[in-house]
Amino acid sequence: MARKKRRSMLYIPGNNPAMIQQAGVYGCDAVLLDLEDAVALNQKDAARILVRNMLQTVEFYDTEVCVRVNNMHTPFGLADLEEIVPLQPNNIRFPKTESVQDVKDFMKEVRRIEKEHGIKKPTMTIHVMIETAKGVANVYEIAGADPRIDAITIGGQDLTADMGIVKTPDGVGIDYARKRIVMAGKAHGLDVLDTVFADVNDEEGLREETEYIKKIGFAGKALINPRQVDGVHEVFNPTENEVRKAYRVYSEFIRNKNAGIGVFAIDGKMVDAPVVQRAITVLEYANIDLKEIEESVAS
Repeated sequence: MARKKRRSMLYIPGNNPAMIQQAGVYGCDAVLLDLEDAVALNQKDAARILVRNMLQTVEFYDTEVCVRVNNMHTPFGLADLEEIVPLQPNNIRFPKTESVQDVKDFMKEVRRIEKEHGIKKPTMTIHVMIETAKGVANVYEIAGADPRIDAITIGGQDLTADMGIVKTPDGVGIDYARKRIVMAGKAHGLDVLDTVFADVNDEEGLREETEYIKKIGFAGKALINPRQVDGVHEVFNPTENEVRKAYRVYSEFIRNKNAGIGVFAIDGKMVDAPVVQRAITVLEYANIDLKEIEESVAS
């Protein structure tokens, strides 16, 4: 199965019907319909009903759909779950996760609602969001708290507020948190998604931050404006040279595998399992069918 691309996840306020209706044509890999921070307190109920209705009527095409509900410690979290869980969007995002118990309490309600609605084989996965110092401290345990968690993400604005600092363009204040969250996510086989870049007019700053978070292991980045999609994709998409090298590595891997050889060399450099896996990831991001390469080598 090809790797799911999560280079870009576009935040869309849950009370903005025009943006939700256009969500499938923005070109991002995923959209996040937000019932939490993007919605004022006096609009929470209306936004919840709007998102519920839009999930049933809007064509999102190939765009992954995630809904961020309110935290369970607010008056809105459980009501959000009651409306959203029965519709089984691709994912549901749990904000301000601080402990394994938070995850257990959240999933207890999710599973109760699914059972009440006769959903025997749920397809919806869970994204946990780390936005406090306590969450960062507990992130390894949180990442492994439930088998339905398939992504973990950092909320930079709330985290810096919790730490009593300001999020700066160089990201120094959250650098430790980013790396700790990446390590925890990777240890549990999860996608790790970065926080937003708030200045939509600073294209160079967005590119620099995206290049950095890609280097340290993030699978993608949250966005606040459709204008940011192309710049983020350009960073995460492999270059032509990277694709050529990956194609050669995988072709040689198949050729040697068919001959019963595990480790081999290309241009004097050893190629082992990690190198092959990186090549596979590049090819999948480039939408190249691995089976076609395998058939080409066999012919």
